[in-house]
Amino acid sequence: MMSWVRTAVSLIGFGFAIEQFFQRLQQTPGTQPAYLPNAPKYLGTALIFCGILALLISIWQYRWTTRYLSTGPFAQVAGLKEGGMQSPIIAVAILLTCIGLFAFGAVLLRLA
Repeated sequence: MMSWVRTAVSLIGFGFAIEQFFQRLQQTPGTQPAYLPNAPKYLGTALIFCGILALLISIWQYRWTTRYLSTGPFAQVAGLKEGGMQSPIIAVAILLTCIGLFAFGAVLLRLA
């Protein structure tokens, strides 16, 4: 789960940074106009979306794995309760999903 979160944060951050960097670069005096001026916005939006999708997949995978381990022959070995293990990483993943959605909305509103 931690590797999913790390990768998703990198994707969201990198997507937002690409969009911001090229927007500032286009506003710099003395630079030539870009050949495809909206390409960085589309790339940034796509990377942010991939980060959000990675977080949602990781939450689903974590919940599925804890449910599987809490039943059957693994229950005593895994040490999980009947409802599954409650971990702070789920809260972090949900919070980062909200931040990613905010970044996605901010970049998307700038596209219009």
